[in-house]
Parts: sequence; C-alpha cells; structure tokens
Amino acid sequence: MMKGLLGKKLGMTQIFSEDGRKIPVTVVAAGPCVVLQVKTNEKDGYGAIQLGFGETEANQTTNAIVGHCRQAAQGPRKFLREFRLDDISQYKIGDTLTADLFSAGELVDVTGTSIGKGFQGVIKRWGFQGGRASHGSRFHRAPGSIGCSATPARVMKNKKMPGQMGNVRVTVQRLQVVRVDQNDNLLLIKGAIPGYKNGLVLISDSVKA
Repeated sequence: MMKGLLGKKLGMTQIFSEDGRKIPVTVVAAGPCVVLQVKTNEKDGYGAIQLGFGETEANQTTNAIVGHCRQAAQGPRKFLREFRLDDISQYKIGDTLTADLFSAGELVDVTGTSIGKGFQGVIKRWGFQGGRASHGSRFHRAPGSIGCSATPARVMKNKKMPGQMGNVRVTVQRLQVVRVDQNDNLLLIKGAIPGYKNGLVLISDSVKA
C-alpha cells in the first residue's frame, strides 16, 4: 500500500460522463487528515502512519487521545486509524492529507462498518429458500434440521443459523474514483460502499489493481 485516507460517507448520487452514460457514485468527504504518528521498522517493527480525522472537543474524548494529539501539536481528533505503507519517508508528523491524494480513474479499496440489521432468520441472513407456503405445512421460514444424528451428535461449527446480521467491518475492493473535488475535499467513487451516511470509511490503494 502506498497511501491511505480517512473520510465520511455523505450518500449516493449520480453523474453523467462525457459520452452521456449515467454513473452511480458515492460521495465521500475525504479528509483533511493529519499525520499524528509515523511508525518505523527500526522502532516499531513495521512502517505505518497514524491519521487523525474529524476535530472534536477535549471533553468529548479521552485524556489519552488528547495527550497523544498534543504531542503532534494538534487538537484532539474524533477518529484515529493506522495505515501500513510501503514507503513512509514522504510523511512526517503534522502533515495534512486531503482528497487530492487520489486522482480520477484510480482504483481504491474502501472499508467501513456495514449497516446493522439486528437479529435475523436464515432466509434473510443466508438466503434460504424456506418451506411451503401452503396452509398447515407449519414449515415456512424455519432452518430445518441442523443436527448430525448420533454421530457426532452435535451441531457442526460454522452452521448457517439465525443471528446478528450486519454491523461488521466490510471492505469493497477495486472501486474506481470517478471525480476528485479538491476545493471541497470530495471523492466521487463509482458504486456503493458500506456503512450509514456520515459513517467513517477508510480509503486506500487497491490491493488488486
């Protein structure tokens, strides 16, 4: 990975290309992010930079974060995330990274927290077909048998069952940056990305570019 950035998902819209094609895009407020820490192979065992995004008040975060940001001569930040990079020589503490870190046409990976859907059954969660809808079947949306008879007489691991759906870390790969608005620090990324509106997202180089 060569670069990374923190941003906030603003929502989806659509734009039109020069040849008239409609392109669905997600608008992301990317940055400004400040470099709070630079980790090196000699000191920390790996190379990485720690970015802070979103200004906040000192009484709305912990004293540890306030002190950590103060060491970098910065005010407290709401979000702190780390990016492992191949080359950290171009970064130093206090640098500000904005949306112009990326360019139009570039492929990126976007990581966010998916929308939580609560406790769901196997039909919604895993796409099971379900039973007959006829009257009296008494088997409409149930998962069916989950056991293994007398041997091994237990439910196997990773069995698809009802449970919590969503609210997990998700990465969508190989998304294209359609447009970069340097004045307002906006990235227009083709397609959908995980998370709620105003949710935190991590944008980085595509590992499969």
